Amino acid sequence: MTGELSPSHWLIVIIVALLLFGSAKLPKMARSLGQSARILKAEMNGLHDKDKEKDGDAPASPSSQSTGSPQQIAEAAPPVAEAPRLVRQDGQAVDQQR
Repeated sequence: MTGELSPSHWLIVIIVALLLFGSAKLPKMARSLGQSARILKAEMNGLHDKDKEKDGDAPASPSSQSTGSPQQIAEAAPPVAEAPRLVRQDGQAVDQQR
């Protein structure tokens, strides 16, 4: 064996993954892995932009620059909607805290 995975090895790996995780969870896991890879790529590009800015080679893109303090960002964020209140038939509100 040369250390390479042949098509039959990949087939065995796929069957074992299907048995372990089920066919419903595999697409969700693949989607999540893809999103994680995109986030990692964007962060790496941001780090490269900051390095270039520090060295003076090129200006950083507006997306990589800070737009304000965390307090200013929090104040600019849209408000979070409250969950609808549950009401019984007699008109009394139901406490949703657990």
